Amino acid sequence: MHRLHYFYLLIMLVLVTPIGVAQVSSDLDYLPSDIQYDPKVPKPEAVLGYPVGTWHVRHDQIVNYLYKLADSSDRVSIEEIGRSHEQRPILLLTFSSAANQKNLSALRQTHLAALEGNKAANAPLVLWMGYSVHGNEPSGANAGLLVAYYLAAAQGEEVEKLLDEAVILLEPALNPDGLSRFAQWANMHKGLNLVSDPNHREHWEDWPSGRTNHYWFDLNRDWLLLTHPESRARIAKFHEWRPQVLTDFHEMGTNSTFFFQPGIPSRKNPWTPDANVDLTHALGKFHAAALDKTGQLYFTQESFDDFYYGKGSTYPDAMGSVGILFEQASSRGHLQDSIHGPLSFPATIQNQVTTSLSTFAGALANAKALKDYQRGFAAETARLADKDELSGYLLSESQDKSRFQALLDILRQHKIQLHGLSKDLQLDGKKFSSDSTVFVPLDQPQYRLLKSIFSTRTSFQDNTFYDVSNWNLPLAFNIDYLPVARSNWRKVPISDTLPTLTSSPSSLKEGAYAYAFSWQDSKAPMLLQSLLEAGIKVKVAGGAFTATTTQGSVAFAAGSIVVPRALQQPANWVASIEKFSKAADIKVWSIESGLTAQGSDLGSRSMMVLETPKLLLVGGVGTSQYEVGEVWHYLDQHVGLPATIVDMDRLSRITLSDYSHIVMVDGDYRQLDDKLVDRIQDWIKQGGVLIAQKGAAKWASQQEWLQASFLSDKEISAAFDTSQLSFADQEALQGKQRIAGAVLAGNVDLSHPLAFGYDNTDVAFLRNSNLVMRANAKPFIQVSGYSQKPLRAGYVSDEMQKLLAGSSNLVANKLGKGKVIGTTDNLTFRGYWYGTSRFLSNAIYLAPLMDN
Repeated sequence: MHRLHYFYLLIMLVLVTPIGVAQVSSDLDYLPSDIQYDPKVPKPEAVLGYPVGTWHVRHDQIVNYLYKLADSSDRVSIEEIGRSHEQRPILLLTFSSAANQKNLSALRQTHLAALEGNKAANAPLVLWMGYSVHGNEPSGANAGLLVAYYLAAAQGEEVEKLLDEAVILLEPALNPDGLSRFAQWANMHKGLNLVSDPNHREHWEDWPSGRTNHYWFDLNRDWLLLTHPESRARIAKFHEWRPQVLTDFHEMGTNSTFFFQPGIPSRKNPWTPDANVDLTHALGKFHAAALDKTGQLYFTQESFDDFYYGKGSTYPDAMGSVGILFEQASSRGHLQDSIHGPLSFPATIQNQVTTSLSTFAGALANAKALKDYQRGFAAETARLADKDELSGYLLSESQDKSRFQALLDILRQHKIQLHGLSKDLQLDGKKFSSDSTVFVPLDQPQYRLLKSIFSTRTSFQDNTFYDVSNWNLPLAFNIDYLPVARSNWRKVPISDTLPTLTSSPSSLKEGAYAYAFSWQDSKAPMLLQSLLEAGIKVKVAGGAFTATTTQGSVAFAAGSIVVPRALQQPANWVASIEKFSKAADIKVWSIESGLTAQGSDLGSRSMMVLETPKLLLVGGVGTSQYEVGEVWHYLDQHVGLPATIVDMDRLSRITLSDYSHIVMVDGDYRQLDDKLVDRIQDWIKQGGVLIAQKGAAKWASQQEWLQASFLSDKEISAAFDTSQLSFADQEALQGKQRIAGAVLAGNVDLSHPLAFGYDNTDVAFLRNSNLVMRANAKPFIQVSGYSQKPLRAGYVSDEMQKLLAGSSNLVANKLGKGKVIGTTDNLTFRGYWYGTSRFLSNAIYLAPLMDN
């Protein structure tokens, strides 16, 4: 080992002493004891009123302290880079020497220039320290306060060298809303005498957990998808700085020890270079040395994969950074018994502080290797792009510009270069119009990320996935795309001007017979909901029709929304339509006559009046907080429909007749008593609409409400030959039986009302369960069924593929006057699966058309 490496290892051996008690007497107990600290810089305890770890710190306390810290030290600058859903400030602190602080912009530009091959000698080392993306894993955020204090106040040669040669970006709490939720839970159950019994209520937080953000999403899965403001703010700053190292501090089960990467070698994303793992190993020696000194148990290269590019420790790997995951056993409160003895909250904080400081030492010792790797990464990426048989991808969507725009917005946030077409293009038998097509070239710095975003890989070295096995964005958005062979790239007429994906403003004619808009745009449900809430009466077309408008004859597809003048009472209702259509960016047409050239006239019985939905979303213990949150987020953010969320254990006290729709996501509904089940059945028969997803759909079929049947767990298990398996094959078998997240092709019946708005029978569904709904032989029930070779992307074992081939995945039937709709798939997965979220809004608004 290089002498410099030994020097920094020696530093780490004297940094910290182990904390094993339930309380600490001072913040300094966590930090190196052989150095001095600037007395002008306040310790966290001076602002909190107690040492870190005594109570769980809330996010507002973190913000308060860090602003006082920034005021006291010329080593730190602080910036609010965004706001969470609950309007909590998202802070990013930048630490460096006082001299560097005056020159941060120039240092950043020098660093970015170095990535492109400019070997500037004074380019800084850039480190990003991120804490507690899961709010109920709070040791990271609490450690972040102490690390911030250390960087601002520590004196001596080592820390001054660090601050002279590095810029350290510190994000103290990646999930402000979840952290505050959990802090409240843990603190409200703390007594004078700490209770370590794992059964104590403090260690069993209520539903939903603080792991998630405001809408109950896992933000550690959102780095690529950018559904939430926390992620969007972070990614914008990440690309401004492009750090060499990014750390991601987490917690795991109480009976665990401590984990740091590298993880399982075979579960690395194939687009991540092996040199990334080598550097992770090099940094790991510093973590090991520091934890050896304090006598802490730890492990590496087990569990946890580095495959999905949407996680905090993996997204940086696609950019030439080295992402590192830390997992600390959690006290899930202030003190909890474990198989290793009592685990205190301060002890969990200590390990996060220890490995934060070992990250600094390891990164500084390996600074040249990290900088060389990042420069080499950029050069090697360019070589890979140059050798690729593809030149890029053509993306096209003409009917739903809102959905297309949402996809392009994500790509742009990842600094992916996009081009328009200067003229229409005919290629490989497909026509691409210049007003609705974008070309994504592969010859760009984000080549590796693009290859992952467009991946349709279905075979893998290791088939066990910690998370999803595919995240193909065009498939998620149901956007038509064509890989362009390198031999054809000259045929693509590239333009620097992207197509205008906005509608012409609606200038409505006063006194028109009616007004109408298409249901094909993803924002049509939002426009419809706005009209309904304003008291405007609307009808939905059960079939296609052609009407005479002020701009000539216009064809409207089935599902189009018609607003007849004869039904209206609200004042200024035409102005309201114009306002709402502008907000949704949807063209509304003025119709001059109720007599149509083709299809039903506007007074036809197939034109059904729609009522404002009153929707009940079942949540609480027994349901998936993620799926409840995804439905809530879609309805709230994309539709504008207020959903009443009711815990499952309160359903028996609810007057069901107050609601028009009930949505049940994946969960265990066997706990519902017979009387309540009978009440739900009566409610459906009286006209209610039940929408059931995954486990809820299987349960609804068992009640004989949903006219579908499912394979039993025993039948699914029987599909796997286990006769020759050894004890060591258990994990591999579980991996084959599990579908963590793959893309399957559905064949959609476009004539069904629940499919209105779609113009292609081939729709990609995200599947993350092994539920199998048998092929439905009854007529008019199946909305979508899987093709005979359904796997589009990701991993599904051969055995599961055979079971799923030709099976139903979305069905709907009438029950009395009501409707029951069931699906085996997650229609609103992680807030970005726009391609199937339309089925949910169709189930809410268009279900009455099933009576036609």
